[in-house]
Amino acid sequence: MAHRVLIPTPLRPYTDGQDAVEVQGATVGELLSGLTARYGDLRKHLYSDEGKLRSFVNVYVNDDDIRYLDREATALKAGDVISIVPSVAGGAPTALETAPELTNEEVQRYSRHLILPEVGPDGQRRLKAGRVLCVGAGGLGSPAALYLAAAGVGTLGIIDFDAVDLSNLQRQILHGTPDVGRSKLQSAKDRLTALNPSVKVESYETALTSKNALELFKQYDIILDGTDNFATRYLVNDACVLLGKPNAYGSIFRFEGQASVFATKGGPCYRCLYPEPPPPGLVPSCAEGGVLGVLPGVIGTIQATESIKLLLGAGGTLIGRLLLYDAWGMKFRELKLRRDAECPVCGDNPTVRELIDYDQFCGVSPAQAAPAPADPPDFETTVVDLKRAIDSGKAPYILDVREPQEFQICRIPGSVLIPLGQVGSRVAEITAAAEGRPVVVNCKMGSRSAKAVQLLRAQGLERAQNLKGGILAWIDQIDPKQPKY
Repeated sequence: MAHRVLIPTPLRPYTDGQDAVEVQGATVGELLSGLTARYGDLRKHLYSDEGKLRSFVNVYVNDDDIRYLDREATALKAGDVISIVPSVAGGAPTALETAPELTNEEVQRYSRHLILPEVGPDGQRRLKAGRVLCVGAGGLGSPAALYLAAAGVGTLGIIDFDAVDLSNLQRQILHGTPDVGRSKLQSAKDRLTALNPSVKVESYETALTSKNALELFKQYDIILDGTDNFATRYLVNDACVLLGKPNAYGSIFRFEGQASVFATKGGPCYRCLYPEPPPPGLVPSCAEGGVLGVLPGVIGTIQATESIKLLLGAGGTLIGRLLLYDAWGMKFRELKLRRDAECPVCGDNPTVRELIDYDQFCGVSPAQAAPAPADPPDFETTVVDLKRAIDSGKAPYILDVREPQEFQICRIPGSVLIPLGQVGSRVAEITAAAEGRPVVVNCKMGSRSAKAVQLLRAQGLERAQNLKGGILAWIDQIDPKQPKY
């Protein structure tokens, strides 16, 4: 019996770009086995080296989460649709007696709220008393902070330590062209104050860490997760659970976004959805994979909406639900979430009672007891050495493993494009084309090319080298006339 399997954006490069495939199988296990047999490169994303379905990959049959069943033994019936959902990185309302009164100017400013029976003057007073902390002033934090300020949330906290870059402006609408090079916090504060001078903006120009998270979070009613990496996302989740603070969650990648509300009493947390992070580098960042500029606007606005509803004490929030948005297909889907009684953070017998080293948890930094093997000394080369070899007439075979649209923007002269997803099946072609010369592999910044070098060396091309810093280093140090992205 054939079933339709929906493929999320991050995994589509491994299914020839298809967003859905038909696969035979009487059980989820048989279906996934058939899927990975057809698309071999997909297997490492779904299964561990021991052959177990990875914990950061969730499988839904129709809209039902089957994680608490024997996932692979789950029987399928005619018409069932299977969704693969990998990780990508209720509050109590303020008591009216402690909520501040509205000024005449505020009554005029929020008049469209005041005539809504679901909000009204009492609800607006609760918003005025509300305190929301936005972790990040980037793609998600920008629209969220703007709408929270416009809605009259009395105090907005913002954590960020980055500066505005020209490439941010395609989606980070808190900032403008004159802000390039400025602190994101200062840019955000100026923009939010101009939008609504009555909102108090509290800024924290620091990295969020296990040492400062609890102290920062405890001052706020709701934490809005606008992070862009797994280590910080798990840190936000665990701190929210330990403090009992709702987590307005959102994440984005290319054309797809997710949103939910975690860490409420009796509700699931982020670890209930994704108990473990994916291995480093398995899920590409937005800098590598790209993101549609309007996508964070939609997801960030949903996060702001959920924060406002939580402050109002309204029902109908995303607690226990995961909202999936496909901007390119213009589709919303909703999946049910349940609190995991065995969750190490929010479960019945939690084992995580304090914040941990989240870089180590996510594999960003190696554990002391088991250091990762170092790359061989000749694994990398520099752009200076590459330019010297080209100028000497002894140019290596230069392999670019980016995507075609990236190759159109900028490239190293003489390089050959073979996207990373195709390298494994074209090793013989690369070997023949190199004609015994060294192979230098480049991507945007060096992470994808490192994977390609490991693959090529494993297939016998022992002289393959990774170009340190990628095409961006080449532009910075060798050819500054080319555009950067």
